[in-house]
Amino acid sequence: MKTKWDYTKLADSYLKRPDYSPTAIDKMFEVANLKKEDKACDVGAGVAHLTLELNKRGLIVDAVEPNDAMRKNGIFRTKNMGINWFEGTGEKTGRINSYYDIVTFGSSFNVCDRDSALAESNRILKDQGWFACMWNHRDIENNKSQIDIESIIKKNIKGYVYGTRRENQTELINKNSYFGDSLYIEGSVTHNLKIVEQIEAWKSHATLQRQAGENFFKIIEEIEDYYNSLNSNFVEINYTTRIWMAKKK
Repeated sequence: MKTKWDYTKLADSYLKRPDYSPTAIDKMFEVANLKKEDKACDVGAGVAHLTLELNKRGLIVDAVEPNDAMRKNGIFRTKNMGINWFEGTGEKTGRINSYYDIVTFGSSFNVCDRDSALAESNRILKDQGWFACMWNHRDIENNKSQIDIESIIKKNIKGYVYGTRRENQTELINKNSYFGDSLYIEGSVTHNLKIVEQIEAWKSHATLQRQAGENFFKIIEEIEDYYNSLNSNFVEINYTTRIWMAKKK
């Protein structure tokens, strides 16, 4: 399925991206009062980072992903788990009406027409079902390695912006007519990552790729040189998983 943003070349690198905070995911389950065998639709499921977390906690999960290469990796990672995969987008999931207890967007809500994605989530959710969108944000204020990498990026891209993935989603959610007031959840997680895998993960950074253009791999090389200068095989990175969720009216 063709979408505005093509993640085909990033699909393998996405496998190296870090997982979400278990604490934040558990809080989401508590707020939504989710129980084993409740039904979830994970939209923009990519290579199944969030899909696996939902499945691990006992939900029956349908995963929707528009990109063939991403979906192929997700199917491989979740084989024999009873997870169904479908081609679709946040605006047009292709799923049936009033079926799911929760619809989730793991690092994917920002690449949708968000108003249309909220309307589609409303359509496929049961009464009193929940919408949730989330992102993993690196600590770029206190984590030295990430501060240094931000300097590399901003040196190469004048006016670099993070886009809607780092915006507060509250106002957008609250102004729609489908859901009640947005609730905000966050949880911290620290990953001690292999540097070789962290470099690979940077190759999946679509926001950076779009703004860097032809300079993308030059920036990746500079990031790789920086990591190699640390004289370590591992780097510790602090993340905050930020979740906005709202209950269907």
